[in-house]
Amino acid sequence: MDNSGRYDHFRTQVQPACASKLAEFRLLGYDSVTEKELWEYLVKKKWKKEQEEKQLYQLIQEILSVRVSDYISFATIEAYKTAEFSMENEADLKELLK
Repeated sequence: MDNSGRYDHFRTQVQPACASKLAEFRLLGYDSVTEKELWEYLVKKKWKKEQEEKQLYQLIQEILSVRVSDYISFATIEAYKTAEFSMENEADLKELLK
């Protein structure tokens, strides 16, 4: 099931929780994470396999429980998915074999 728009109607209501989580990220030295990126993590990873509609308090609880390491792992994997890499490119191949 595609959850890309499933939780959008909650976005304004959970914005303070997202802002709080981003402030926590900044305290830990992760200044470049945006609200949009955090929301993408929540929808694509945290709420990806949800079967039933969540209540507002459940969404807020899950936002506040996001760990920086979980977000960074997700962002790293997403970056690898979008990176252009070709086995025909000799420079890329040499970089891989280092």
